[in-house]
Amino acid sequence: MREAVKNRYDFVFFFDVKDGNPNGDPDQVNLPRADAEDQHGLVTDVCIKRKVRNYVMLEKELKPPFDVFIRQEQILNKIIDAASGESIQQRQNSLCEQYFDIRTFGAVLSTGDKGAGTVRGPVQFAFARSEDRIYQAEHSITRCAVTTEEDAKKQENREYASTFGRKSTVPYALYRMHGFISAVDARKTKFSEEDLKLLWKSLINAFEHDRAAARGEMNPRKLVIFKHESHLGNELSGRLFDRVKVAKNTDLPRGIEHYDITVDTNNLPNGIKVQEWPEEIVF
Repeated sequence: MREAVKNRYDFVFFFDVKDGNPNGDPDQVNLPRADAEDQHGLVTDVCIKRKVRNYVMLEKELKPPFDVFIRQEQILNKIIDAASGESIQQRQNSLCEQYFDIRTFGAVLSTGDKGAGTVRGPVQFAFARSEDRIYQAEHSITRCAVTTEEDAKKQENREYASTFGRKSTVPYALYRMHGFISAVDARKTKFSEEDLKLLWKSLINAFEHDRAAARGEMNPRKLVIFKHESHLGNELSGRLFDRVKVAKNTDLPRGIEHYDITVDTNNLPNGIKVQEWPEEIVF
């Protein structure tokens, strides 16, 4: 029987991108997402969850209890209908036991012939937001190869121009994401200490096996974890997040060395412990 985590957690995760598009916006011809009012860069929670799922798939090879529910080629209704149990709660328990991402992030399971209701996951991510305004750079790219024999003949006769395309990048940006882990919801899904360690490891390795020309260089830079002694929490998350400060030492940052990230651990509220990666946590 899996034992759920007993503590509440709040955390801050920093990552950066260089000459890449961390999260394209399909409503804006795949330009890097940005706040329309202040042009700070955005990366959605869904984007980071996808990378966490992908890492878990690689490490655990889709073997229960670390299978992944939301992934390509899955027919979700078949899985939901095949879950064991007559009641909605029994089917939810069965699915939570088998799938890491359901007991971590939750899922809508109300589709299919039987349905299994909705599970609210104990782990929630906010949107990641860049520390500074981003510049959405656009680049023209060309392709010298052709796709048809007709185009090949035109190319021989110098009648065919190279195919042009567009590529969008952020020259450099440091992003900050806030996260929350509820011990109350963890009891319902049986999100365990083993799951928690896998979550931290997945965040740190989220970009390592997700390399692509479009994403440039993406790297984790810092993870700050606030552990509450109480399952309900010993301090408001917003006050804890305010203790994590970011200062830049140049007007135009072009690397992590141009930022100073500090954590104020003076006079911490009773029942709060702080851990930091890479200083204290080793995976």
